[in-house]
Amino acid sequence: MERSRLVFSGSGGQGVITAAIILAKAAAIFEGKNAVQSQSYGAAARGGSTRSDILISDAEINFPKVNQPNILVCLTQESYNKFSPILRPGGLLLVDSKYVTIEKKVDARHICLPMYETVMEKIKKPIVFNICMLGALIGISQLVKPDSILKVLETTIPKDFMTMNKQALELGFQMGEAAAL
Repeated sequence: MERSRLVFSGSGGQGVITAAIILAKAAAIFEGKNAVQSQSYGAAARGGSTRSDILISDAEINFPKVNQPNILVCLTQESYNKFSPILRPGGLLLVDSKYVTIEKKVDARHICLPMYETVMEKIKKPIVFNICMLGALIGISQLVKPDSILKVLETTIPKDFMTMNKQALELGFQMGEAAAL
């Protein structure tokens, strides 16, 4: 496996950092990979900008920050404007179609999916937007298995929310697989 360098970005309250933690745990605990996750917050926790760096590799990881991601996820226009220039040429840019308009040409594969709108239409609760995004990402990239994400969710969230999270993960995974074709 090539070292995967990911940056998840958005605004506080979207669950960007939670999704990054879940992905790193799934890779490290259930897939036997090395994974590191770090995060930074904007001036305000809710509504301020957030960024989380995730590195996943079979080899040892010596530095926890991502300077040039090969996968960039942007859930707000502000995060897209700020981070799209750092995307590694030939990388993957995943954005939500409700919140991000791709304006600049970046030497990357652009995937724009209606993740938020799909969650609101099918589940009617924005709290699982981040899990839908995670499902879309793994549907596109195959970084980890959906079952590994589910195992982390089972140890992370209350049982009452599992059905909704499973549904969001599956919705995202289906969108991601379709976009990957």
